[in-house]
Amino acid sequence: MSTDPQSPALHVADTHEMIRVHGARENNLKDVSVEIPKRRLTVFTGVSGSGKSSLVFGTIAAESQRLINETYSAFVQGFMPTLARPDVDVLDGLTTAIIVDQQRMGADPRSTVGTATDANAMLRILFSRLGRPHVGSPNAFSFNVPSVRASGAITVERGSATTVRQSYTRTGGMCPRCEGRGTVTDIDLGQLFDDSKSLNEGAITIPGYKAGGWNYRLYTASGFVDPDKPIREYTEQELHDFLHREPTRMKIEGINMTYEGLVPRVQKSFLAKDKEGMQPHIRAFVDRAVTFTACPDCGGTRLSEAARSAKIGGISIADACAMQISDLAEWVRGLDEPSVAPLLVALGETLDSFVEIGLGYLSLDRPAGTLSGGEAQRVKMIRHLGSSLTDVTYVFDEPTVGLHPHDIRRMNDLLLRLRDKGNTVLVVEHKPETIAIADHVVDLGPGAGTAGGTVCFEGPVKELRASGTLTGRHLDDRAALKEKVRTPAGALRIRGANAHNLRDVDVDIPLGVLVVVTGVAGSGKSSLVHGSVPAGEGVVSVDQSPIRGSRRSNPATYTGLLDPIRKAFAKANGVKPALFSANSEGACPNCNGAGVVYTDLGIMAGVASTCEECDGKRFQASVLEHRFGGRDISEVLAMSVAEAAEFFGAGEARTPAAHAILHRLADVGLGYLRLGQPLTTLSGGERQRLKLATHMAEKGGVYVLDEPTTGLHLADVEQLLGLLDRLVDSGKSVIVIEHHQAVMAHADWIIDLGPGAGHDGGRIVFEGTPADLVAARSTLTGEHLAAYVAS
Repeated sequence: MSTDPQSPALHVADTHEMIRVHGARENNLKDVSVEIPKRRLTVFTGVSGSGKSSLVFGTIAAESQRLINETYSAFVQGFMPTLARPDVDVLDGLTTAIIVDQQRMGADPRSTVGTATDANAMLRILFSRLGRPHVGSPNAFSFNVPSVRASGAITVERGSATTVRQSYTRTGGMCPRCEGRGTVTDIDLGQLFDDSKSLNEGAITIPGYKAGGWNYRLYTASGFVDPDKPIREYTEQELHDFLHREPTRMKIEGINMTYEGLVPRVQKSFLAKDKEGMQPHIRAFVDRAVTFTACPDCGGTRLSEAARSAKIGGISIADACAMQISDLAEWVRGLDEPSVAPLLVALGETLDSFVEIGLGYLSLDRPAGTLSGGEAQRVKMIRHLGSSLTDVTYVFDEPTVGLHPHDIRRMNDLLLRLRDKGNTVLVVEHKPETIAIADHVVDLGPGAGTAGGTVCFEGPVKELRASGTLTGRHLDDRAALKEKVRTPAGALRIRGANAHNLRDVDVDIPLGVLVVVTGVAGSGKSSLVHGSVPAGEGVVSVDQSPIRGSRRSNPATYTGLLDPIRKAFAKANGVKPALFSANSEGACPNCNGAGVVYTDLGIMAGVASTCEECDGKRFQASVLEHRFGGRDISEVLAMSVAEAAEFFGAGEARTPAAHAILHRLADVGLGYLRLGQPLTTLSGGERQRLKLATHMAEKGGVYVLDEPTTGLHLADVEQLLGLLDRLVDSGKSVIVIEHHQAVMAHADWIIDLGPGAGHDGGRIVFEGTPADLVAARSTLTGEHLAAYVAS
C-alpha cells in the first residue's frame, strides 16, 4: 500500500471512512475537532502536555472501550470497571480499539514475561505431554498453583455403602518455600538496632525512632525488656518479645496502645508502602535493611522439585524458561513430535514474534515488573501481530521508547504491517523517524497545559514541515557534535561486571563530565550502570520505575512542596498546618477533599460531579478565609509552577523553601503544571520529569539518569541538554543511559555496549568521544550517529 499522502487510495469517499471528533474537551482540550482517516497510520504530535493523550486515549480509545462494554449483559457489566463518556459533542466512525500502552505490567513476582503472554501456558502443556517422568497435568508445571501432597484416605459413607478414596497428591508446581516468588526476603537486624547498646542508650537506628518519641517509648516502657540492658544480653524470650511478639493491647504511660515486635512493625510501616513515595533517607534505609535472595529450595525458579524433575531431552521447564527466547525458539523448532505438532507450531510462532519485535534477548522467567515501559508495550504487541482481525483501531503510546535507532526501523515496519492489514493505527510519538512514515499527522499545542489543547496542524508530513508549528520547525533539528569536550576529574572504576548478560566488563566511567551509555535494547546498558555504579550516599539514581499516585496526589504533595506552603499559611494565620491539606483536617466534609462527588449508578457508568459544598475547591469554607499573600490555599494550588515560583519568590509571600522546589520543577520543563493537578492526569514524560525534579533535591555527586528524553518533544530536548550541562558545570558527574542521538552528540564521553542484545551483547564495543565514534563508524550506534549529524 502506498504511503504517499497524495496517492488515490488516500482520498476519502465519505464520512464512513473517517473517525470524526467534534468538540472534545477532556482535560485541557479546547473544543477540539478532527477527522482521522481510517485504515491509515496517523501520528499525533506536540509538546508533552499538549493534549495528545487526552485526545487519543482519553477520548477516542476510551469511548470505543465504553461502547464495547455496553454490548455485554448487565450481569457481566457489573464485574467490569465503569467508564464515563468522554466530554465530547460528536464522536462517530469508531471501530474496536486495542490499546497498546506503556503501563507497566503487574509488579507481582509471580507475573513473568511467560505468564503475560501465551508462551508459558503452551510450555506447560508441552511438558505435561512430553516431560519424563510424567508428573501430572499442565497445572503441575505452574508456579501460581500450590502443590498439595497426599493427605491419606478419605472415607465417604452413603447409607449402608462405604467408599474409601485416596485424596489427590499434587495439583500445582509452586515451590512451597517461596510460594512461587523465586526469592525470599530477609531483614538485616543489624540495620534496625545496635546490639551493643541498651534501648535507653539509643540502640534503635530506624528512621523516626528517636529516644523519647512514642515509637521508642512503646519498647522502653513495655515491660517486656530491660531498657538499660544491651540488646546482645537479652534472654531468648526477651529477644523474641522485642523482635517478633504478636500485637498485644496494653497501657503505656496511661495510654491504650498496641505493642508489636520490631520486625513486623517495620514490615507494616515501611515494606508495605510504595518506596517511590518515601522520603530519600527512609528509602535509603529500606534499601539497606531488606535483602532479597534466591529461594534456596528452588534456586529461584519458583517451581517445585517435581515440576523441575520432568524433562524433554534433558531440558526441564525451568531450564526452558531461563533460556534467551531466541535460543528457546530454536530448541522448540528442533522438537519432532507429531502428537503435539500444532502446539509446537503455535509456540514457535509466539517465540518468533518476540525475536521479530526486538525482544529475543528476554527470557520467559523474567519478572514482568522489571520490564521498562517500552519493553512492556512491545510484549503486549506480540498477541496482535498474528491476529486475523482487521478494521481494528490500534492505539500506541510512543512505541519507540527504549529503542535504539537501529530498532526503530523494525518498529516502523510493524506499525505499517498492522496498517496494511486494513487497520487504523493511531500513534502518539515524538521521534522524527516514526513521524516521517505517517500517512496523516495531527499536531496539538501550541504549548502545554492551559497553553495547549488546540489543533495546530492536520495533514501529510511534508506539509507539517512547512507549517511553521513548533513540531514542524523542529522536525529536522540535528544537534551538532561538541567542538570541545570537558576534561574528566577522575574515574569510577568498574571491574569484572557480570550482572545479567555482561561478560566480565572492565570500564572506567569518567567523572565530572557528561557520560552517555548507548547500545541496542538488551545490550546491557542498565545492567552496567544500575548494577555496577554503587548505590547509596552520593549517588542519585533516577530510573524508569513508575510514579504511583491517586487522584488525591498532585505535584505539590509528591514533591513535598505542600509542606512549606502549609507552614507559611499556618504561621501567617496563627492556625495548624493540617488545616491547609485537603487530605487532612481542612478537607471539605461533603466530598472528603476530593473536589468532586462520585455517584455510583450500578451497571451504568458512575458520574463525577463538582462538589456543591466547596465548588470543587476541596477545602472547608472556613479554611478559605485564611489568606497568605492575598491568596487562599485553593487559589495557590490552582497556580501553575511558573506563577507559583513568581508568587513565592518575592514580596510578602516570599517562601525560600517553596521557591527552591518550584525552581527545580521549572528547570525540568514543568513550568506549566498546576500545583494541585492530580498525578493521574499527567503524561508519562511529565511524571518522569517530576521524579527527576524531586531527586535533584538530594545531595549527590553522581547523577544516574535512565532515558530522560522519554516523552520529550523535539523542542524540549534542547532544554534537557541545558539542564544536564548545568548539573555538570556545578561539579556533578552525570551518567545517562540514552538512545536519542541529540544527547549522544552532546556527550563528553560515550560508552557503547553490544554488539547485539542478550548473549550477543554485554561487551564494551566503543569508548571515547562522540566525534571519535562518528569517525570510526565501527558500531551500530556509530553508524546511526554519523548519519544523524550528517543529515
